[in-house]
Amino acid sequence: MYKKFVLITITTLALTLNASASSDGEILLEKNNPAEIKECWEGFNRASFALNQGLDKVIFKPVASVYRNLPTPIKNGFSNSLNNLSNVVTIPNNLLQGDFKTAGINTARLSVNTTIGIFGIFDVAQQMGFVKNYKREDYGQTLGTWGVGEGCYVVLPILGPSTVRDTAGSFANIMG
Repeated sequence: MYKKFVLITITTLALTLNASASSDGEILLEKNNPAEIKECWEGFNRASFALNQGLDKVIFKPVASVYRNLPTPIKNGFSNSLNNLSNVVTIPNNLLQGDFKTAGINTARLSVNTTIGIFGIFDVAQQMGFVKNYKREDYGQTLGTWGVGEGCYVVLPILGPSTVRDTAGSFANIMG
């Protein structure tokens, strides 16, 4: 049981870090109508995609099926903890993008949920009136607001599709 919990935690963290590194795509395309992104490393991308497909069958689908069978309170607590943890990356990016009000709200949410909410398992901040309608921010988004172009399209092993800018942002997310 311990091994399954560790595997679920690591997988979810890896997926969460990448999920916040890019937008949902459709909304971004509808809003910005960006130019086509260059694919500079097609051979690498195809190999990485094939690796990811294999890992999906062998690791991620079994982990997802175990996760689906967990009781709802455990899934909610796990989700709340990951959302709370994402504030560690979101807050500095709120500041770097000049959104000080949201940084303050996210800092208060992180503080309250980490302490009173037992590492974010419970969303106590919501009950105290700290709104939950914030956007996750990451260093790739911050680089974008600073005018850094997307660069080439790349498929990362385990983390999936990205751009050069968001990949650099993802590494900053991990290090920061």
